[in-house]
Amino acid sequence: MAGRAPQSPDRSLVARQAALSALDQVLRQKRMLAHLPQAAGLAPPEAARAMRLVMMVLRHVEPLDAVIAQFVERKPQPATLALLRLGAAELLIAQEEAHGTVNAMVTIARGSRRTERAAGLVNAVLRRIAEAGAEIWQDHTPQRLPGWIGGPVKKRWGAEVLRAIEAAHEKGAPVDITPKQADTDLPGAERVPTGSLRMVEPGQISALPGYAEGDWWVQDAAAALPVRLLGDVSGKSVLDLCAAPGGKTLQLAAAGAQVTALDLSDTRLDKLRQNLLRTGLGAEIVVGDAFDHADGPYDCILLDAPCTASGTIRRHPDLPFVKKWHEVEELTRLQMRMIDHALTLLKPGGRLVYCTCSLLPVEGEHQVTAAVKRHPDLSVLPADAATLGGDPEWASAEGGLRLRPDFWPDRGGIDGFYMACLVKDAAAA
Repeated sequence: MAGRAPQSPDRSLVARQAALSALDQVLRQKRMLAHLPQAAGLAPPEAARAMRLVMMVLRHVEPLDAVIAQFVERKPQPATLALLRLGAAELLIAQEEAHGTVNAMVTIARGSRRTERAAGLVNAVLRRIAEAGAEIWQDHTPQRLPGWIGGPVKKRWGAEVLRAIEAAHEKGAPVDITPKQADTDLPGAERVPTGSLRMVEPGQISALPGYAEGDWWVQDAAAALPVRLLGDVSGKSVLDLCAAPGGKTLQLAAAGAQVTALDLSDTRLDKLRQNLLRTGLGAEIVVGDAFDHADGPYDCILLDAPCTASGTIRRHPDLPFVKKWHEVEELTRLQMRMIDHALTLLKPGGRLVYCTCSLLPVEGEHQVTAAVKRHPDLSVLPADAATLGGDPEWASAEGGLRLRPDFWPDRGGIDGFYMACLVKDAAAA
């Protein structure tokens, strides 16, 4: 008699298990999602669902824990807590059907040695959360920023702005697109005032019109602004000093610049190589340490300096759980050195745009103010937010632009970013 055909695994369980594995690596092992290997054998639909679940939990860890705490006598063990967080998120945020969600979490609990004894607890707690329904979630407080980010933000802009930024992080981020030609449109996209195209539900990026033809690339609206501070770069030699993943290099090339794109990581530059091929744009790619680069001098330099990336949490909710305060001092020293080195590669009269995707003034405003003090031949070319399609409140006292995630709340927000254009005296030797 023929044997029974093996049963195919429950794909929803596979996605949930992949999500739990990723959450463990972020929250317990302190690894960034971008550094995790893709789960072997996971089909694209399950991979996409797993990532949605992971992002949903990471954006709400603290409020989810507050809900769970109402139904347990003491904090569960990490593996059990992870199941409860995921189940609660599905019930309260995604509003999945209670029976299927609870059964799935209990099945996963029973299938692991670490959680099998807690299956009854998982069942009981999630059922009670399901019974409580949306009412238990409607007044939750958004995930708080860790003190090393929240403290400086509160000191600079106040508690109200801090709460607004945290609320923006919870909402996540739409997909922004930079067109190769300014007048390019995309079906279903809204053109924001700065010129980027914004899509709330883009679906599969590579399937969108114009992708294969190289008409555009994905780039947050904030990240698309620093290049524009350089002004007309057509025919000019421009060094993109920390180029990967390459959105700014593509902008510069599309604007007619002779671009040298330098980055320490050959792997991260692969994305730029692919996009240059797809868009038909050209740039010289150099793999190496910025401090070893001695070519030039260049007409313009774009320095998107390594930073805490604390302005991108709405896109990367894993960041506050992985990065730590002690990284800030090391990064600010590196940023200072990079500014000083970049100036040695800049022609007299040339422009250097310094920018970071950070919320911390010490990585933005303070760096520019200090650089001008260190270099008497350096000045800030005041940025005009209005000419870029921005708002007056973006203006920073020293002449740069400060963007925050709580800006444009009715448009889907924008990444936290700082940028300023520095000009080297034409008489400098």
